Amino acid sequence: MKLVTLLPADQYVVINKTILTEIDKKNLINLYEPIIGFGAVSLYLTFWSDLDRLELMSRDFTHHHLMSILKCSLEGIKQAREALEAVGLMKTYFKEGEINSYVYELYSPLAAAEFFNNPILNIVLYNNIGEEEYNYLKKMYRKVNVDLKDYVDITKPMNETFESTSMRVVEARSRETLPLNIESDIDFDLIFSSIPKGILNEKAINKKTRELIVNLSFIYDLDSLKMVELIRASLNEKGGIDKDTLRKNARKYYQFNHGNLPTLVYRVQPEYLKTPAGDTSKKGRIIGVFENTSPYDFLKSKYHGSNPTSRDLKLLEMLLIDLELNPAVVNVLIDYVLKKNNNKLSSNYVETVAGQWKRAGVKTAKEAMDLAEKEHKKMMKNTSKTSGKALREASVPVWFDKKLERDEVSAEEAKELEELLKI
Repeated sequence: MKLVTLLPADQYVVINKTILTEIDKKNLINLYEPIIGFGAVSLYLTFWSDLDRLELMSRDFTHHHLMSILKCSLEGIKQAREALEAVGLMKTYFKEGEINSYVYELYSPLAAAEFFNNPILNIVLYNNIGEEEYNYLKKMYRKVNVDLKDYVDITKPMNETFESTSMRVVEARSRETLPLNIESDIDFDLIFSSIPKGILNEKAINKKTRELIVNLSFIYDLDSLKMVELIRASLNEKGGIDKDTLRKNARKYYQFNHGNLPTLVYRVQPEYLKTPAGDTSKKGRIIGVFENTSPYDFLKSKYHGSNPTSRDLKLLEMLLIDLELNPAVVNVLIDYVLKKNNNKLSSNYVETVAGQWKRAGVKTAKEAMDLAEKEHKKMMKNTSKTSGKALREASVPVWFDKKLERDEVSAEEAKELEELLKI
């Protein structure tokens, strides 16, 4: 895919490919915003406001227009746009020239029933908002059933109400949605050749079933050989694939091997818990790293690019699932414990600090950083009183306030700061 540098002078035009209803706007906020964040939702609605009165097409705008309206950097706009593309709310076309041009096509959010039946969006929403909020949303969108057994349907058909007339049919704009675009390594030829024809009916694997297999492979990180095993266990008596059984088998396999549903260690801090953009101080930039890096990637950086051990990953899952700490808080905790504990993630130490932060109601990176510094100073003071003499300053993270306020820092501190800011 072509790498393009977005510039303020680059022009764009918005094309409406669908119809946006008030219900769509509600779905956008309730169902999509927990996944893509408020920045992406704001960009989507700004594109809609750019359209003409007939909501067909906009005039030419520059990206400086978006920067002014959204009070956001070009990088933030690009990330928001890519989030919209990822969930099927828009498509982007690019033309290079003296002034680069973009065409942004807008599509409708999925209806609630389609969203909750989508194997990817449904699970990501669940993992992002938790079971309680997820169940609340499902109840809010539940279908209302009214007992009509004692009633008679007296609805008039159209032909009894209006007379027939000859009219030219006008093609009207229809409601359009985009499927999720996933590049998959699933080898269907391998699947077909690995299961005897007498057991698997290849004709029963239609387009929808193939899409389901691709989606499940993406959600649960399954290769073709593992998918063969799951498909074998999901066949019905006619040689077709029972889709519900395949979903359950894939979920059980993942939970058996990982102990939880996917994506938790890979998600970043929810948008509504991030600090406002614009703080370019050293501490502000460090907070940005904590907020915009997943715990998995943050821990991986501490391994200098190597994959974390399974033991450390289980520790991450415990913090995110059992204690329900937010991703940015987990990142602060990792950085704090590694610095304080001689670069070791001791389970007991981590759980002790995490338990205290949970009881204190810590939800943001800044709250975690402030509490860590406060507790460290309290501990140093109490220990000094007990021993009767001042203690030498213990090793602490570079983001402790007094470290950042100094005009000069040591070579070791400068290196730590540089490594943290480049994650």
